[in-house]
Amino acid sequence: MSSLPTALNIGIVAHVDAGKTSLTERLLFDAGALDRLGSVDAGDTRTDSGRIERERGITVRTAVASFRAGPVQINLVDTPGHTDFVAEVERALTVLDGAVLVLSAVEGVQAHTRVLMRTLREAGLPVALFVNKTDRRGARPDGVLADVRRLLSPDAVALNRVRGAGTPGARTLPPDRDDPATGEALAEVLAAHDDDLLARLVDGLPAPPAHELDRMLAAQVARRLVHPVLFGSAVTGAGAPALVRALTCLFPATAPEPGTADPEPRGTVFSVERSASGEKTGYVRLRSGRLAERDRVVLHRDTSTASDGPESSHSGRVTRLEVVGAEGDRTRALTAGHIGRVRGLPGLRVGDRLGPPAPCGPGPRFARPSLEAVARPEHEGEGPRLHAALTALAEQDPLIGVRAVPGHGVSVLLYGEVQKEVVAATLADDFGVRAVFDRSTIVHVERPAGVGEAVETVGSQPADGFTATVGLRVEPGEEGSGVVFRREVELGALLPSFDRAVAETVHDTLSQGLYGWQVTDCVVTLVRSGFVAPTSTARDFRCLTPMVLMRALHRAGTRVMEPVHACELEVPADTLSAVLAALGAAGGHVHESRPGGGAWELRGELPARAVHGFRTALPGLTRGEGFLLSRRSRVRPVAGAPPRRARTDGNPLNREEYLLHLRRSGPGG
Repeated sequence: MSSLPTALNIGIVAHVDAGKTSLTERLLFDAGALDRLGSVDAGDTRTDSGRIERERGITVRTAVASFRAGPVQINLVDTPGHTDFVAEVERALTVLDGAVLVLSAVEGVQAHTRVLMRTLREAGLPVALFVNKTDRRGARPDGVLADVRRLLSPDAVALNRVRGAGTPGARTLPPDRDDPATGEALAEVLAAHDDDLLARLVDGLPAPPAHELDRMLAAQVARRLVHPVLFGSAVTGAGAPALVRALTCLFPATAPEPGTADPEPRGTVFSVERSASGEKTGYVRLRSGRLAERDRVVLHRDTSTASDGPESSHSGRVTRLEVVGAEGDRTRALTAGHIGRVRGLPGLRVGDRLGPPAPCGPGPRFARPSLEAVARPEHEGEGPRLHAALTALAEQDPLIGVRAVPGHGVSVLLYGEVQKEVVAATLADDFGVRAVFDRSTIVHVERPAGVGEAVETVGSQPADGFTATVGLRVEPGEEGSGVVFRREVELGALLPSFDRAVAETVHDTLSQGLYGWQVTDCVVTLVRSGFVAPTSTARDFRCLTPMVLMRALHRAGTRVMEPVHACELEVPADTLSAVLAALGAAGGHVHESRPGGGAWELRGELPARAVHGFRTALPGLTRGEGFLLSRRSRVRPVAGAPPRRARTDGNPLNREEYLLHLRRSGPGG
């Protein structure tokens, strides 16, 4: 059995229409991995395989394709470019060794380009920039390079140049390594992060030879201090070979995490596909260990992708495994650094971890959707099918948070209107269910306003029949802490199954607070417990806990909070007053302002409910020259009457209503 080559997992990211998918096609075609070049316009690209992606010309789901470049296997992870699918991008980043950020030589740095660059930095990834479409009319490579250095990173190094930019015959040329000026220019950039090199240049000594500069460049790219820039065209292939050389020479493959001697595999599920028969295929990046067919694995899930408590796990046996880049060879096992497609794990969801938690701690937390829309079936009687279809979609994207709203339909969490359109089209195409979506609304959260406590003991309500004692205290937690469950009762006071029932039900119940919104930044303490052997069951604790918890929460009180975006604006100086007036009318505030180059740079915040409207109005206020970069940053108390959200839990605050809900729900509660 031959060993697998060194793998390099590279993400391709970009704003819409920069040519990201076309570049992926070009790299695969040039390497011989494709026998013909696909086209986004023709709808026959390798990575955009879904009908919705082909028709719309956008990437919706993360896709993986591979090719060989000498001794290195490059796995290209093609990610969505539209802002509505930024969570899909963020999940993919967790399994990458580096990224290529694609820009257009015509449009240059866009608002979403800056968002992506910031996301890549926060993910700690080396980044190369590929300036595409140099053959297009209006291409301005020098201007885009200046914008890259001004808006993205001052430490950007051009590794090739363009001749005939803006014409169909545009081609790229390597830097003239025999010209001393070329080495001096590179050395000046590298010296900003190398004291020895800086001292050498200050002393008037010549720049180091080319091979030494190349070594320094690779070291600084790996440390994310410098970003190589390459120009080219995905359509003509110009610059593509230079990009591949840069990836293989400058990007280091991630070393296996500590503990590789442990045979238990560690990895991350970053994408899930579902076949027409319902079988799931999960894409797994393995960090350490080894995985083969017929292996039994344990999958862990935390609260960033689940509602069933701080940590849950399930296990299964891999019935089929394909190593990306070695398709057809089922004798090969998945080893550290590589990506594989696994089947046979029916409970698989995006974000699941293989093996125990990594030594560095829990997995990443992803920004949750800020919009919610209720979907109703177009045809009466298809409600159950709609709920089942949306539940299946939630397995591919757990953050959409599907929940049934009695008498209304099925609620779905979203990042934007384009995503809602894609979900609707997917329901019709893949599941045969046509849905009508209500207008999207902003998702709020609740925080405890004080401290509240409630207790219910065995036999206190004989008609209920719950042989359990539960006492809970609710109090505010630290900002960003989520829900923390603690115990003041003696360890072992409850059977493990009873204790687990209380802990899991606490997290489930707090998905709906006093006003129906998820409760966060909250500490819940079990202050009293008891059971009657052998009568008590876990169901007694699951049914009783919501009533006790909601009573304690009611005594504590909650504040409804709305999401707020941190925003950065650049506007022409003569439009400043109009922009400030519009920002203030939208409920925004400016914290910092700075003039420069005939424009003003503003930093502040804007309520999430007003971001879309303000973004739409900005071009008219600034002659199309204004720039807005926004990102969810915090929550703040809602002014005025708190908005309410329809409940789905039977309302544990109303005992009679809740007990009726339990009886209708059946034995499982």
